[in-house]
Amino acid sequence: MESQIKKIHQQLVSKQITCTDLVQKRLNLLKQNTHNTVNSLLTETALVAAAKVDEKISNEEEIGLLEGIPFGIKDVYMVQGTYTTASSDLLKNYKAAYTATAIQKLLDAGAIPLVKENCDCFGHGSSSENTIFGAVKNAIDDTLVSGGSSGGSAVNVAKGYTVFSIGGDTGGSIRQPAGYNNIYGLKPTYGRISRFGIMAYASSTDCVGPLAKSIEDIRILLNIMSGKDIKDQTSYTSQEISRENIACVEGVKKIGYFKNFIESEAIDVTIKADFLAVIEKIKAKGIEVKELDFFKSDTLVSTYYTLAMAETASNLSRLDGTNYGNRIEDKNLKETYAVTRSENFSKETKRRVVGGNQVLSQGFSDAIYLKALALKDQISESFEKNFKEVDIILSPVTPAPPPVIGESLNDPLAMYLSDEYTVGFSLGQLPTLTVPQGTVTGLQITAAKKNEEQVLKFANFLKDTI
Repeated sequence: MESQIKKIHQQLVSKQITCTDLVQKRLNLLKQNTHNTVNSLLTETALVAAAKVDEKISNEEEIGLLEGIPFGIKDVYMVQGTYTTASSDLLKNYKAAYTATAIQKLLDAGAIPLVKENCDCFGHGSSSENTIFGAVKNAIDDTLVSGGSSGGSAVNVAKGYTVFSIGGDTGGSIRQPAGYNNIYGLKPTYGRISRFGIMAYASSTDCVGPLAKSIEDIRILLNIMSGKDIKDQTSYTSQEISRENIACVEGVKKIGYFKNFIESEAIDVTIKADFLAVIEKIKAKGIEVKELDFFKSDTLVSTYYTLAMAETASNLSRLDGTNYGNRIEDKNLKETYAVTRSENFSKETKRRVVGGNQVLSQGFSDAIYLKALALKDQISESFEKNFKEVDIILSPVTPAPPPVIGESLNDPLAMYLSDEYTVGFSLGQLPTLTVPQGTVTGLQITAAKKNEEQVLKFANFLKDTI
């Protein structure tokens, strides 16, 4: 699909449409939608911003490429003056006092936010069912889950309610819902986009990323949001990626895939067959394909969730109703803390906090947490070796199609295992893109750290090949 951003920009500049009409129509779609994608609409501010764009155009003033383009924001990002709930009871009335760096860069470019989007509470989930606003329904089949935790963001893009959305990816939370809803979703290299202003889930793997319907829109948004931020010491300066540099596949000579992913007993037979068919098409184009060895899926999932639960226990310790949140008073301060967290945290959040505190506790940290840290280092070293042999690693996004709504809540372990093909790349802090081709839940393209250009280049190749 062509760039929606560029198409709408041209329509605005040529006065085929007005920004006010564009924004109002999208707001109406969001208001009427039955997929539970909306936590709150930003109607008033969006229409004021649209009127300013229309005024500039009527005065024959030049507008930027993103100016007037309506988008959505996963409800874990601070946007000053908006309800920022993380889909949780604890923060259901919380209004942000400042704006996240990545979102501010989009606002500075003139993009217009329409909606704070439904998601798994605090990012804890892989189905967007763990939310006080009701399960987000899949854009293709509303009996199925949308994926998580950025489910609302993915569905809004897939249904055309927003031109693009900004999600958050910790262990697959952009890539998996993008695959479930047949769109593009990028987890950039850790640190390429500032995390300042996103509610922390697991700080060592949290990433800000875009969801859109075209590779070109992903490139545009990545360039705008990237860069060093003094408010995030893990961020770094990166070079802009040009359209010309990702237009051809030159430079991609050899790709790899993990043999154990494809031979896993968990993989759906159709996804396996479709993935292997893609491999044959790639070979037919003269690109060498290599089977790679990697850590077992259960090792990857165990390592990721050990670290993620430990970090979320630490990050959520601040939420006790004292400084912000829905405080519930009890007979003393200790009991107030206990009842506030007990009543306001969801089952899944409590499961992760308890699990995190367990692996960090005396007698367990050496045996579990420190072992997981060592495994994370080994995984990163394994990727370094892989990318000396291949330019790209291709993989399925998920081992199975999206489940029916309700199944994941009844089987948390199955929900965790749905991330088995995504969490490894998060632990390696690598740039990874879901593309809506190849299998029913798409394909995942991964390159070495800081090499998003290679990822987007190969995505263009796949778009023209399969």
